[in-house]
This record gives sequence, structure tokens and C-alpha cells, in this order.
Amino acid sequence: MTIDDILLETEEKMLKSEEHLVHQFAGVRTGKASPSLIENVMVEAYGSHMRLKELATISAPESRMLMVTPFDQGNVKAIEKGIQSANLGLNPASQGKFIRIVLPDLSTERRQEFVKICKKMTEDSRIALRNERRQALEGLKKLKNDGGVSEDAVETAEAEVQKLTDQYIAKLDHHLAHKEKEILTV
Repeated sequence: MTIDDILLETEEKMLKSEEHLVHQFAGVRTGKASPSLIENVMVEAYGSHMRLKELATISAPESRMLMVTPFDQGNVKAIEKGIQSANLGLNPASQGKFIRIVLPDLSTERRQEFVKICKKMTEDSRIALRNERRQALEGLKKLKNDGGVSEDAVETAEAEVQKLTDQYIAKLDHHLAHKEKEILTV
């Protein structure tokens, strides 16, 4: 493995950490309805646990409402039960062939809870980035000890890894600030 391989692999892993955080943020409720809010809710159907997005189409016809249309009408009750047991504070209402979910207004306390959840997710992603940095630095140190790579090249690469880490942590902070603003906007 070369220095370039280590840097490239580290950047790819950091990008995946950032993308994972953005995906997690999509599941955190803001003032408006979003299908990603419930798409990963687990529903017991066909003798196993399945994600809601595998059992139905989810749409947001209005800014404060979600509509769930099951592919198989026999799963309506199971989907309702799955949404209720997910503890999202949502009350699904079955209306024949589809389920309507009206999102209640968020209280200030609930908004603050969501901000705390987002901060925790961001901190977990920062830890993942730091772990990637540590692995890259260990790989560079191993290259130096095995020989064939100059000490100056390793030091330059270590500085590059730190620069990448700082860059991705700044991106995470930017995503957090954006999500926090979105949650707190009434």
C-alpha cells in the first residue's frame, strides 16, 4: 500500500461517514413532513420484520401530512401497528386502502430534544472520522517503519490526513447547523 492509497481510502471512508450522517438527519423530524421520517420503521409482515419502504409507498401530499399506501392491502393493520410502536409520536389513521399520518405541531421542548439527538449523531460521526484518521496515521507509520518511504513524505502525508479530518469535521458541523436551524424554525 502506498501513501496515495492510504490517503484515498481515508477520504472515501470520511465521505461515507458524512453521507451516513446526512442520511440519519433525514430521519429526524422537523416542522414539515418527509417520507424519510418513517421509511425505516420496522413492520412485522409475512412472518418477518421488514422496513416500511419495502411494504408501501410513502408520500407527503401536504407539508404536515404523510400518506402510506401499502402494496398489499392485508398489511394495513401491521403497518399502523409498526408506526405506533416506533415511538415517533405519530398517530396513523387507516382510511381503507391507505394510512394517513397528520404530524402534530412540535413543542419547544420536543424541538430541543431533536436538536440534542442531532448533536449526538454528529458527535458519533466525529468519532468515526477520528478513528479513520488514527487508522491512516497507523498505516503511514507502518509504511515508514517498513522502509521505502522517506520520513518527510510520511510527515507531509500525516499533515494531509489532519487537513482532511479538519475539512470533514467542518462539513459535519455545517450539516448540524443547517439541521438545527431547520428543526428550530417554527
